[in-house]
Amino acid sequence: MKLELTTKQFRRLLDMAYIGNWILNSTRGDDRFKDYDQVESLLFAKAREEGMGILAEDWQGEVVPSRAFAEGGIHEAIMEYENNVFFDILAEDLARRDMDDVPIDESNYDELTRRIDAYIAEFDQHGTDNILVDSDSLP
Repeated sequence: MKLELTTKQFRRLLDMAYIGNWILNSTRGDDRFKDYDQVESLLFAKAREEGMGILAEDWQGEVVPSRAFAEGGIHEAIMEYENNVFFDILAEDLARRDMDDVPIDESNYDELTRRIDAYIAEFDQHGTDNILVDSDSLP
């Protein structure tokens, strides 16, 4: 297979591969999807060949994204995504809980979205500052 990319496009591909592999493997410990690690390694080895050696380094016999790459801002993008997803999932979970976890259909979809929107507005304004757990219910 042959794929032609500009240097800028290839650099974006490295970002996308890293982000994708991070999402798939960062929480898996030793049970990683190794085939994704291998693709990432291939791409970063190619980066080295293309004069972008600062983006790759060797670790335990594999080519991996370098510390310079990982610390160059990519994790800020990942954290922004995780932050947004966290609040979206929390808002929907709380809205569904408020509706006693009934199945959602045409008859209650608008209510669900109103509740989600209300939680999102709260989180936008106050973050998690107003989320409390009753200390009497703690073990």
